[in-house]
Amino acid sequence: MTLAKRSLVTIDDLSNGEIEAVFSLADEMAGAVDKQTDVCKGKIMASLFFEPSTRTRLSFEAAMHRLGGNIISVVDAKATSLAKGESIADMARIVGSYADIIVIRHPWEGAAKVVADYAGVPVINAGDGGHQHPTQTLCDLYTIKKERQTIKGLKIALWGDLKYGRTIHSLIFALAKFGANILFCPTPGLEVPQNIIKKLVTEYGGEVEIQRASDGKKTAGAFPMDAIYITPSSPHQLAMMPGINFDVELKTGVDALYVTRPQKERFTDEEGQMESGPIVNKKFLEGKEFKKTIVMHPLPRVDELAYEVDADPRSMYFKQAAWGVPIRMALLSLLLGGREGTVREEPGFFAPRVDYPVYRHDHEITCPNPVCVSVQESETKYLKPEFKIVSLEPVTLRCVYCEHGFEPKFVASSEWHSGRLDARQYHSADSHLAKKIKPENLIIFNTEAEAEAQGFKPSHYA
Repeated sequence: MTLAKRSLVTIDDLSNGEIEAVFSLADEMAGAVDKQTDVCKGKIMASLFFEPSTRTRLSFEAAMHRLGGNIISVVDAKATSLAKGESIADMARIVGSYADIIVIRHPWEGAAKVVADYAGVPVINAGDGGHQHPTQTLCDLYTIKKERQTIKGLKIALWGDLKYGRTIHSLIFALAKFGANILFCPTPGLEVPQNIIKKLVTEYGGEVEIQRASDGKKTAGAFPMDAIYITPSSPHQLAMMPGINFDVELKTGVDALYVTRPQKERFTDEEGQMESGPIVNKKFLEGKEFKKTIVMHPLPRVDELAYEVDADPRSMYFKQAAWGVPIRMALLSLLLGGREGTVREEPGFFAPRVDYPVYRHDHEITCPNPVCVSVQESETKYLKPEFKIVSLEPVTLRCVYCEHGFEPKFVASSEWHSGRLDARQYHSADSHLAKKIKPENLIIFNTEAEAEAQGFKPSHYA
C-alpha cells in the first residue's frame, strides 16, 4: 500500500498501520536529517496559511527544505484573490497547477476538504477552524509512543478547551483508534461537542460515562474530569461498573496530561466572559496521580500552563514541537512518493469504516454550523450541501465538510406520498414514524414553515 498522491484532511484518512509507517520513517529521518536533501528534490510545496501559525507553518517549511524541495507561500488571505471574492475551489485549481502538494490552514471548517476535492494534488490539512488538525495529532501520538513505547491501554487526560480545540478533536479519534482510555477535563462551558462524543462511541466502540457538576459528584482535588471514555480493549467496561466513581480511575495514575489554551478567537461573546479554568503548575502536578505523567501541549500557551513546569522532566511540549519536523518530513516524502513506507496492520488495531447513507433530496437543507465552508457566500455558488445519515433514532445528519452533527426538527417520506397531494405529510423527527422512513426516502425540514412551503401538511405526529 502506498500513500503517494493521497491527501490528509482528517486523522481518519490514515489507518493505524499507515500512521505507524509515518512514525518508522520519521525515526529514520530524525537520525539523519541532513542526509534527506534528494528525497523531494524538484518538488514544490504550496504553504497556504490563512490563520496565524508559528510551529506548524515553519515546521512544514523546514521539513520541505530538509527534503530538498522548494516552497511557495501565502500567509495573508488579504494578499490573495480570495479577498476579491474568489472561491476556494478556483484557488485550489490554480495553486494545484503550480505546486506538487498543498498545505493549508483556514478558519472555515471543511475548507481543507474542498481544496483536496479540487486541487488535483495531495493536500494536507494544517488546521481548518475548530474541526481537525491531523498532523499535530501525528506529533502528539509520536510523542506518547516515544515516552511510553505504546498507546494501547494508556490513560490520557485532555485538559482545557475541548470545545474549540481542533488538536483535541483529532486526538480524541486517534487515541480511540490506538486503544487508549480518555479522561475529559474541560474548562466549564468548553466541553467536548456532542457530535464528537456520538461519533466516538458509534464508530470506535467503547463507552463514555458523563458526569456533570450538576450530578452532585466531584472528583478529588482540582481535577475537573467530567467524562471518561473506556476503550473496547479495556479489561473493564463502564457497563459493568454503574455509577463509577471517577476518582477510582485516577488512583492508578495518569499517563499523559494534554493541556490546551482557550481558543478565544472562536468564542462567542458569552463564552468570552467565562472564568478561566485551573492552571497546571508545579503544585498541581504534586498529586500522586501525576507522579509519572508526561505533560503535553500543542502550543502556544497563554495562562493555562505555568512556565515553572518547563524545568520539570515530565514536560514534553518542546520535544513535541521539535518532533514536528521529522514527522512532517516523513509525511511529505510519503505523499509525494519520494519514499515508500512499509504498512503493517497489526491485529487488534481498530480502523473505523462506516458507510453511512448520504442524504439526497431536491429540497436542500444547509449546515447549521456558521463557520462551515458550505454556508459561506463565496462557496455556495458551487458547493452543494451534503450530509450523511448517521442515525434514525433519533434522526441525525452529519455534514461531510465540517462533520458537524445535528438533529432536524421535522421529517417526511417521499415514498409515502408517492406524488399524491393528500399524502404529503410531515412528522416530528422524534416520532415513531421517523424511525420507519428508509434513508433513501428521507426528507428533512428544519421548520414547519419549510415543510408547508413544499406542500406538506402536518400529520398527527407533527
